[in-house]
Amino acid sequence: MVSLPPSLQKQVSVMSMNLSAKLDELQRGDRQLETTVALCEIRTQLQELTKSVESCQSEVSEVKRDMVAIKHELDTVQQVKEEIEELREYVDRLEEHSHRRKLRLLEQGLTLFLSYAILAAVLGMLQFGYNTGVINAPEVNIENFMKDVYKDRYGEDISDDYVKRLYSVAVSIFAIGGMLGGFSGGIIANRFGRKGGLLLNNVLGIVGGCLMGFTKMAHSYEMLFFGRFIIGVNCGLNTSLVPMYISEIAPLNLRGGLGTVNQLAVTVGLLVSQVLGIEQILGTDEGWPVLLLLAICPAILQLLLLPVCPESPRYLLITKQWEEEARKALRRLRASNQVEEDIEEMRAEERAQQAESRISMTELICSPTLRAPLIIGVVMQLSQQLSGINAVFYYSTNLYTSSGLTEESAKFATIGIGSIMVVMTLVSIPLMDRTGRRTLHLYGLGGMFIFSIFITISFLIKEFFGYVQEMIDWMSYLSVVSTLFFVVFFAVGPGSIPWMITAELFSQGPRPAAMSIAVLVNWIANFVVGIGFPSMKTSLENYTFLPFSAFLAIFWIFTYKQVPETKNKTFEEILALFRHGNDRSSLRDSRLYGCVCSWIRAIFRRTRSTGEITAPASPATLSEQRCLTMGNSSS
Repeated sequence: MVSLPPSLQKQVSVMSMNLSAKLDELQRGDRQLETTVALCEIRTQLQELTKSVESCQSEVSEVKRDMVAIKHELDTVQQVKEEIEELREYVDRLEEHSHRRKLRLLEQGLTLFLSYAILAAVLGMLQFGYNTGVINAPEVNIENFMKDVYKDRYGEDISDDYVKRLYSVAVSIFAIGGMLGGFSGGIIANRFGRKGGLLLNNVLGIVGGCLMGFTKMAHSYEMLFFGRFIIGVNCGLNTSLVPMYISEIAPLNLRGGLGTVNQLAVTVGLLVSQVLGIEQILGTDEGWPVLLLLAICPAILQLLLLPVCPESPRYLLITKQWEEEARKALRRLRASNQVEEDIEEMRAEERAQQAESRISMTELICSPTLRAPLIIGVVMQLSQQLSGINAVFYYSTNLYTSSGLTEESAKFATIGIGSIMVVMTLVSIPLMDRTGRRTLHLYGLGGMFIFSIFITISFLIKEFFGYVQEMIDWMSYLSVVSTLFFVVFFAVGPGSIPWMITAELFSQGPRPAAMSIAVLVNWIANFVVGIGFPSMKTSLENYTFLPFSAFLAIFWIFTYKQVPETKNKTFEEILALFRHGNDRSSLRDSRLYGCVCSWIRAIFRRTRSTGEITAPASPATLSEQRCLTMGNSSS
């Protein structure tokens, strides 16, 4: 029995009392009331009582309906709870599956064909290293050629200052071409592919090498400038395309070491140019055009070797949607038919960045999610160029002669720099995937900062004690040793890591645009250092390296505070770091949070629209859409 509401009970009691009073009055006859009037009043009271009872019944019905609705809501909440538990179990299984997949990816090794593909690709970076250093050793020979051309044209001698300016143009116009090539890298990579872009780029390498090689025959230093510009475009494209290609074909556990091969090729190119540039080989008035012409060799060699290599599987699968071609490429690169783990990892990356697919540079710069990795990539490139290393590469011979060494000794000291670079880059290859990118970069910047101070100290002591011959000799060697260690620490970190980490920080969609921007910044800084260092050396004299010391300190602090570790992380996991504010919480928690939020929102959105709960047919479907995008829809 459902009890009456208190208000109704009170009303019935009052009416009952009134009726009793009326009946008593009729029985006593105390007051001569007409029986008819009394009965009318009783009838009225009974009608009111009937209405109250009917109202009470209506309220009881509403209470019953509310109770049924509450029970339905409780059933709904219980159902949601069960579905959340089901989703949690699925996420756990998915996480376990992803973990096993990552372990299998980490077990992949270096195959013969992968080694061949890496070798063919890094010839582009060897080209970059060769042309960066080739202009250094024959500086005097090139300046003499410019003097002869000017005198034959105008019948008068050219001033030494003007010759220096012309030579600095020959040095720095290479960087201008590099800016153009680097900026175009993303467009070329998306239009022709990574491998296709590298093959087309070799045409520029051959044209630029021929222009430089036939400069003396044409008796025109403008031809040298144009050749350096064309070869700069070629090298700019290489610095964008080669790291991109290698990072996309390398297994997860070897990505760091193989990425360092980029820098190894650069250092080998530098060393080869320095060795060939000595007077005993091609560093003569007759030999320097041949030295510059040899830049066509890496381009020709790559044209012969690269066609055998496959296109980047990520480009084939994610950009072109050619899954079968991507599988064929992976089977060749991994020397195995078991490539499902790689395909799954690429698919996960594709789902994680579908909203960013084929992103333009403007969209990249404006994207809040991608702004942090873009800033890191740009600053990492600046840390390479504004460290002062190109001042050493371009003008090391001049630096050593001003420190007191003979010109011949200065050239051999420059070769020593190149040799140390090669050795230390080889040492850093196994360290890259063992120690981590961030740690090595911090070591490299810190060591360069210390020895840039020592270089400045050696210049100052030479000035103060220049009258003592023994002190001059001692300080000359101190300058050489400090420069060598400066280069050692550059090879450990800033030499290779900026190229690699820029490619690692971005998924397939924004990667070409990000590489274009980062490489453009690198070449702009390269140009500024190349053309500005002679003037800075003249103005600051013995304090020339202090601005570089200040930059190194700033870059060290930035790396320590802002740069995440990318060692053994998939592109999907690296993207997740920046989606969640670069925090260090576990990836599982962030996935689970995003999945549960999306799941609950979807359930209650359907509840509001239909008035009843409808569970999805399969939690796997929603999980694939939500979980593998790491909560993107919940942000």
